[in-house]
Amino acid sequence: MRLENVIAQRSRKKVCREGDLAVKIFERGYSKSDILNEALNQARVEETDLDIPKIRGVSAVEGEWAIAMDFIEGPTLASLVEDENDPRLEEFTDLHIRLHSRKVPLLNVLKHKITRQLTECRALDPKLRYELLHRLESLPRHHKLCHGDFIPSNVIVNGKDKRLYIIDWAHATQGNASADAARTYLWFRLRGHDAVGERYLDLYCHKTKTAKSYVQGWMSIVAAAQLSKEVPEERDFLLRWVDVFDYE
Repeated sequence: MRLENVIAQRSRKKVCREGDLAVKIFERGYSKSDILNEALNQARVEETDLDIPKIRGVSAVEGEWAIAMDFIEGPTLASLVEDENDPRLEEFTDLHIRLHSRKVPLLNVLKHKITRQLTECRALDPKLRYELLHRLESLPRHHKLCHGDFIPSNVIVNGKDKRLYIIDWAHATQGNASADAARTYLWFRLRGHDAVGERYLDLYCHKTKTAKSYVQGWMSIVAAAQLSKEVPEERDFLLRWVDVFDYE
């Protein structure tokens, strides 16, 4: 891939445009199983009626694996974080709710994934880990489609028909939609977009008729799961959230 074709750069991966394709290229040594799982997740979600880029191929060149998919022309919703009154925030929320109304029964189970993350998280005190695992087990089991990283930059507004396309299905699972909403809210708060996060959560709970306290009940668990990724600049913030169990 030519360097000038790079359209996005993330940790240990980059996305290049090659004609009508977007090609996600993973750094040498990246877990093959994670790459193949991401492609499989996306292929399975393709079978719903959601607008997502279709997988066109998975290949390896000189030790670097790549996933080729349709290139969707258009801007993302990334700029909506600048204003909690941006009307596109409601569109973003509606899309998340629509996503949660779909089922993809062959995806990994969210509770199983979080259990592994909590078990492996070295930053957690053993007693706190036990309490979190017990709390997780007590929460209702659902089988709704969960994105796992539903953030504004993962939604593209198609320049041709203005439809909203959802990208980056690496973390897709089936589980409780409120856990997925809590993950999105936490993303806003981690990056200091507090007002936008609160507006998102208010919209989500109002539209789904979900008690805000119920979504908030997932926050400590979701924060602990994120803590397992060991991002140094997030550690102190997440530890504060992990200690919160009860909400009024």
